[in-house]
Amino acid sequence: EVQLVQSGGGTVQSGGSLRLSCTASEFTYCMAWFRRAPGKEREGVARITDYGTTNYIDSVKGRFTISRDNAKNTLYLQMDSLKPEDTAMYYCAAGTRFCTYLENYFGSWGQGTQVTVSS
Repeated sequence: EVQLVQSGGGTVQSGGSLRLSCTASEFTYCMAWFRRAPGKEREGVARITDYGTTNYIDSVKGRFTISRDNAKNTLYLQMDSLKPEDTAMYYCAAGTRFCTYLENYFGSWGQGTQVTVSS
């Protein structure tokens, strides 16, 4: 099983930036970031394949950037122009078969890190 350790996050004012990191014991085909906002179900936010192909949900397009450093086995999520609605617990995930936002395809999860955006 792939081990994922997250860092980053915190509290920032609306319009600010944060960067999340996720160090993996090994990289897999698909790496992704999910989030769970208070009172809501967890949702996929961004994903990246080992080819570097990325995908974002509409609400974060143009504001978030997912990237991976294969030499460091580290996944990043750069979050700019943050909004209060981005407040959530963020999770990184590793999947091996298909790169989607379906949680069943992700076998390993990070411990989660809180992002809070104040208005």
